[in-house]
Amino acid sequence: GWRAHAARGLCLVAACVAGYGWAAWRAELRMADALDPALEGRDLLLTGVIASLPDDNGDNLRFVFEIEKSADGQGVPRRVLLSWMREGGNGFVSKRKMPPVPDLQPGERWRLPVRLRRPHGASVPGVFDYEAWLLERGLRATGYVRGEGLRLAAESNSFMRGIDRLRGRIRRGFEQALPDAPHRGILVALAVGDQNGIEKDQWEILRRTGVQHLVAISGLHISLIAVAVGGLCMLAWRRFSWLVLRCPARLAGAVTGLAAAVGYALLAGLGIPVQRALVMLTVLALSMIARRETGARNVLALALAAVLVFDPWAPLTAGFWLSFIAVAAILLMAGGRVRPVRGWRAAARLQLAITLVTIPALAALFQGFSLASPLANAFAIPMVNFAIAPLTLLAALWPAGWLLDLAHGATAWMMDGLQWLAALPFALYEQALPPPWLLASSAVAVVLLVLPRGTPGRLAALALLGGFFLWQPTRPDPGEFHAAVLDVGQGLAVHVQTAHHDLLYDSGPAYRTSDAGERIVVPYLRAVGVERLDAAMISHDDADHAGGLESVRARVGIKEIFAGDGDASTPCVAGLRWQWDGVEFAVLAPSDLPEKRRENEDSCVLRVRATGGTSLLLTGDIGHETEAFLVRRNAAALNSTAIVAPHHGSRTSSSPAFVEAVRPGIAVFSSGYRNRYGHPHPQVLERWAGAGAQNLRTDESGAVMLDTGTGGMKAEGWRARHPRYWHGR
Repeated sequence: GWRAHAARGLCLVAACVAGYGWAAWRAELRMADALDPALEGRDLLLTGVIASLPDDNGDNLRFVFEIEKSADGQGVPRRVLLSWMREGGNGFVSKRKMPPVPDLQPGERWRLPVRLRRPHGASVPGVFDYEAWLLERGLRATGYVRGEGLRLAAESNSFMRGIDRLRGRIRRGFEQALPDAPHRGILVALAVGDQNGIEKDQWEILRRTGVQHLVAISGLHISLIAVAVGGLCMLAWRRFSWLVLRCPARLAGAVTGLAAAVGYALLAGLGIPVQRALVMLTVLALSMIARRETGARNVLALALAAVLVFDPWAPLTAGFWLSFIAVAAILLMAGGRVRPVRGWRAAARLQLAITLVTIPALAALFQGFSLASPLANAFAIPMVNFAIAPLTLLAALWPAGWLLDLAHGATAWMMDGLQWLAALPFALYEQALPPPWLLASSAVAVVLLVLPRGTPGRLAALALLGGFFLWQPTRPDPGEFHAAVLDVGQGLAVHVQTAHHDLLYDSGPAYRTSDAGERIVVPYLRAVGVERLDAAMISHDDADHAGGLESVRARVGIKEIFAGDGDASTPCVAGLRWQWDGVEFAVLAPSDLPEKRRENEDSCVLRVRATGGTSLLLTGDIGHETEAFLVRRNAAALNSTAIVAPHHGSRTSSSPAFVEAVRPGIAVFSSGYRNRYGHPHPQVLERWAGAGAQNLRTDESGAVMLDTGTGGMKAEGWRARHPRYWHGR
């Protein structure tokens, strides 16, 4: 009756309040473990333990450092992520002689001179949230080693550090046995859960074919180990009657299989899918010991609760959603059928169901999903689970070169097949980031479609799913434009969008191991639904403005490139004009400047003007010389509603005469967090503010969105539009 319904409702409310309170309390504790802002950028002397497998990319060594003592007292977090740069690595040259980077091993205790900064990452729509990644792992500061460290002890007494040392020895053994093997990183990932050795092109093949989960130690791998070891134990146990009389073979198999799963999980690093699998296996093992039957849904719910209690930040990871959704799809397909399908048909239907049910999550997390996934998984799953993974684990336990050679040969054969599938034009379907209401409706639709035949609403589900695929993000009206000054660090990248066209002004900087085009610009363009750029304008050839161009050209495509060098499709010179959808684009510089000039002064200056007169001025890295030329030539043409300030707010630009000629309502500064140049300079900020401009900085506001309309231009930072409690803290 109503009392029972009321009791259930109260239980649900109490559970929600308890969950919120638990997560908020844990968040408060973690956020309190912060770096004192007064210590940012200062030389600190820290004593601690190497608490992870060091990642060596050739240019630097990256590792987690668990701090035990700070010579500067309080204000330093417990765990930090450090980099140890090699002299000359990726162009790094120290002003003083740098000692060689030592061979760091997990569990070693060191005293290191470091510089730290608070967690900070790019805040752009559709781009990986680095600050959330650090928070979920308890890393409350990042930094780098300055100078020579002192090794205090070779090992610590921590159990987990001992596990890390074992993982490190296995990884070194694989590296020595397969020194030049192209797929060695995949075997290391399957053995110890370290994915840093997998190459970028290999990740792209795995992404396009939807089999990334096979190289991440997941519940499937843990379950197979438990079943294999437990099954072998049961077979052996039954051969000895005196053992069976004292303990049933089923119980012995359950305990042995669970122990093997725990061992493999520790070796893998206890990721979210591994935690879920361990909880589920533990519940099943306890049910077998207690001789009780436990429903699969209850086991899944208990695993979900345990993971969230242990790690409230687990929903910030893609693995959390994909692993639980995949298991839920298996349960949906396994139950409620009058005549269950068996054999290869059952496997095919199950794989199709998993592919279908994970579509909304993949669209939300990665703005795309693999259409080749069912076919790729059909042959990759058996190869990994029954050949590659067993051989790899045997080689980890019993170092034998021929085992690794067999495993690598099978991996190479699998990757050749996946590469062929990945090259197909229909392999990957990409879509703009859908709104929450559309994701929710599509999630309901895919669940209805995998339910048994006869379930009401399946035709409506097809209509909902069709709407999901046909949805397109909104674009500006004719005569108006939208601009986004992306948060790319110390560099510049601006996306300008009209009703039917897209332009990219600059492409961001090159980083140590990648570039802004790959990390930021391409994911952003996918998130807003840009399939191909109509044009790109590179203001000048400096690495912080042109560093990401090749990645954008390879991954998105560009019809026309405007630049001042010979590689451009169209030279960027003053007087060049065109119109898109009622929006005028005019190049104001470079022009008749003196022959001997700095490259920054050659920057392409672009003015974008809407039908109503609202305008945006993009200036690259011009300095006082070009600014004076533009003011003399036509000061009235410079007056704009908004400007991306020249040269990131450097003192060598934004002269008083230029600021007076532009007189914008909005001034945007694209600069890196705590950059070494001190951009933007306080005097420049004050100068633009004095002219009536609202100053916005990408290092503080994230990507800055500029929208035109009947009310003029509105500006808003992505951090303000998409707030998260860990941003900037």
